[in-house]
Amino acid sequence: MNYRVIFNTIGKIAIILAILLVIPTVLAACLAESSWWALLTTVGISLVIGLVLTFAVRPKTKAIFSKEGLVIVALSWLYVSAIGALPFVISRVIPNYIDAFFEMCSGFSTTGATILSGDRIDELYGTHKALLFWRSFTHWIGGMGVIVFLMAFESGSSNRGMHVLRAEMPGPTVDKIVPRARSTAQILYLLYIGFTAVEIVALRIAGMPTYDSFVHAFGTAGTGGFGVRADSIASYNAACQWIIAVFMILFGINFNLYYLWILRKFKSAFKSQELWIFVGIIIVSSTVISVDLALSNLTFVSNAHDVVRHSVFQVASFISTTGYSSIPAGADINAFPLLSKGILFLLMFIGGCAGSTGGGLKVSRVALLCLAVRKELRRVVHPRNANAVKFEGKTVSDETLNGVARYFGLYMLILAATFLLLCIDKGENLTVESNLTAAVSCINNIGPAYGVVASGYYMYNWFSKLILSFAMLIGRLEIYPIILTFAPSTWIRR
Repeated sequence: MNYRVIFNTIGKIAIILAILLVIPTVLAACLAESSWWALLTTVGISLVIGLVLTFAVRPKTKAIFSKEGLVIVALSWLYVSAIGALPFVISRVIPNYIDAFFEMCSGFSTTGATILSGDRIDELYGTHKALLFWRSFTHWIGGMGVIVFLMAFESGSSNRGMHVLRAEMPGPTVDKIVPRARSTAQILYLLYIGFTAVEIVALRIAGMPTYDSFVHAFGTAGTGGFGVRADSIASYNAACQWIIAVFMILFGINFNLYYLWILRKFKSAFKSQELWIFVGIIIVSSTVISVDLALSNLTFVSNAHDVVRHSVFQVASFISTTGYSSIPAGADINAFPLLSKGILFLLMFIGGCAGSTGGGLKVSRVALLCLAVRKELRRVVHPRNANAVKFEGKTVSDETLNGVARYFGLYMLILAATFLLLCIDKGENLTVESNLTAAVSCINNIGPAYGVVASGYYMYNWFSKLILSFAMLIGRLEIYPIILTFAPSTWIRR
């Protein structure tokens, strides 16, 4: 284990976090908000930690192997969540550190679950816009990944950085767009920034205020879901809701495909099976939910346009794991018919495409699981046949299928453990439905849940919030980095 390169990299992440915190600090100063000093204090703390680790812990070799990559990613995400929470605690906006840590784990992991009530969010919108900006900005930072950001702009990034890139980017596999890891990271971030900028402009043209356009574009880009209004997106006009719905879908698609489109390799891009499965699920789910809503007696779907808009928006929100809501104030997801809620619940598990900013199991992993089941059924009927599995035009090895199966098994064990630990909580009005959907929502980085949790996670005690915080990080980093970092065998010198 190369300890020095691990802590040296954490130091660089600390410096980057300090630099990024300057943006909301300047905003707070410009708006004459009292939180500027809390943000500035956090900048100083992170900068000092970063300088000490960067210059005092110099690695003898910059070699990063698989084990170091996993540990660097896990510790970096724990660091940014822990330090990113300080402005809320210092300013007393969220005085309890565990609550603030939960909020930042939710922000950086792009989950969007919050311990703030709707009334409190509306209050902060009037008094602490800079802190709400930082809250949504963490979605944008976490969407593509804090390590990817470092790799994109650090001149010394080596090719071995691909171990880090694979550890941080979601999906069963991460392919190089170009040979060098640094160049891959730069391309990903240029695409990311470009899409974000286009969405901001589109929302402004549609009539959304400038500040609101930025924070919602950050939330959409990172498929996070933190809003600055109590009713999420519902109070904005239909045009804004459609724009956000479209971009939620776009950010749920593998970014490698966008690079192929830029190179005008349209045929290769449109051959993607994962893309068409993703689009097909959205179309089918939206159609069924539209019919279900049309047959319901909900007051906010009084015409065909409202039915289609709310159906597409919620499907896009759940499958991309963004978590925004178009449901008007006075209602929430609990108002939806049972069939619609059931479909949205299943979409929580599927999530976006591999290589996107979306959470969940990922479409490709779900597809491979289905193909593996089909292969096993065929083997039972025809044991002598090879029954090769093909996906994306390539033969999938048994090793890959077994890896996906092992991941799914571990995923289900963690989900079950999280659910059972939540059931220990004696919070008011908590039910099996609310605890199950909260566990699924946090592990899949979605945010919304059913039952009493639909209004927020503030009813959970400190222990449940810590469990859910780590569940969000485990889900965002896809299990292995967090588990291996806390395994004693990882740190034993060999």
